[in-house]
Amino acid sequence: MTSCIDYNDATEAISITIQVTSPEDYPKANVEGHVITLSGSRTFTATTDAQGIARFENIVPDVYSASASWKVSAEEYAETTGKTVENKSYTISGSLTAQTFGASTTTPVAMTTTISQDQSVLIAKVYYQGNKDDNYKNYVYAKYIELYNNSDEEYDVAGLYIAILESSSPTSHYPLQYLTDTIVAKQVFQIPANEPFKVAPGGTVLIANSAVDHTTKGSSNDPNLLDADFEAKDKNSTRPHENNPDVPELTQLFSFTNITYMNLIQGGPCGIAIFETIEDVTDDWVKNNLTYAYGTQKGTQYMKIPTRFIIDAVDILKYNGETGVDVNTKRLFDYLDAGYAFTEAKSGYDGRLVRRKVASTTADGRKILQDTNNSANDFESTDQLTPRVY
Repeated sequence: MTSCIDYNDATEAISITIQVTSPEDYPKANVEGHVITLSGSRTFTATTDAQGIARFENIVPDVYSASASWKVSAEEYAETTGKTVENKSYTISGSLTAQTFGASTTTPVAMTTTISQDQSVLIAKVYYQGNKDDNYKNYVYAKYIELYNNSDEEYDVAGLYIAILESSSPTSHYPLQYLTDTIVAKQVFQIPANEPFKVAPGGTVLIANSAVDHTTKGSSNDPNLLDADFEAKDKNSTRPHENNPDVPELTQLFSFTNITYMNLIQGGPCGIAIFETIEDVTDDWVKNNLTYAYGTQKGTQYMKIPTRFIIDAVDILKYNGETGVDVNTKRLFDYLDAGYAFTEAKSGYDGRLVRRKVASTTADGRKILQDTNNSANDFESTDQLTPRVY
């Protein structure tokens, strides 16, 4: 026996359009010929026309995120703006986060963009998730951050600041709409500024919580960090990380608690920013740039960092299993990071890190890491935890 099937309530495919607009401070940007990536239950791509419009056909109604980015050379920037720049390229990027597209989406959805100057030093890897040791117990001591000199010139990182972004619960974290040109950090560290620390092109800076060989202490998959350049020394005996006296100490300038190591939260969120400034962070900022958690006037304080000083930043968000990434807890403005990175582990301990992808390799073998100002494009999740390897 057979029965009739009524398809009237089936979801019909739709066509949508997204229109890229020029950055406010670069209004003559060429918006033609750029790929927009649409990500949801499936991923689609389309290319913009002369008006910056990309059309997606046969799309299932759903909640999607979209992103686009492209490079602007120093010559093109100078020709368009009349401003002379010293061999610096730029990146234009834009994104739409958790946008609902349905049958009622009949007009082009605008994607605003921002332009930023490409930087020499980038955040290359963040190992924040932790692992299971050989006895299947949680092991969190091998976490690290790795920076990379993406330029073709030597770079002195002495005095560079590393900020660990605020990661409080959704009810008390700072929503972006209530911030103006600042981000909020729970910890600020500094690479010692007392002497130069020059990094060659393609060179790295390895910053560890515990600069020891973790392959013999955690699992065989954990990294050996004996050659770390700096270590965030643990001075709190109640939560001990093993310190390595042969590795220089990373200077801590601010912490929201008495934790002296880098508070990289397994499971996330775990955003990172690096910045430079000649302002007095240790005195003036501690007096004038502190804020309580959103909606409170007492308790834990965090440090506000003006975005104009930021060199690079990556939003690393929490993955909630079936509901996916919690995009409502983004800590960074789109002009700092138009997307986000993550690993698919709800509570961490999956032995994975996020690392920047390799965009190209020079004739002499130097890796050029991808930097489109969008971590959704630039970063990937991997279980290859060995530092300084790409």
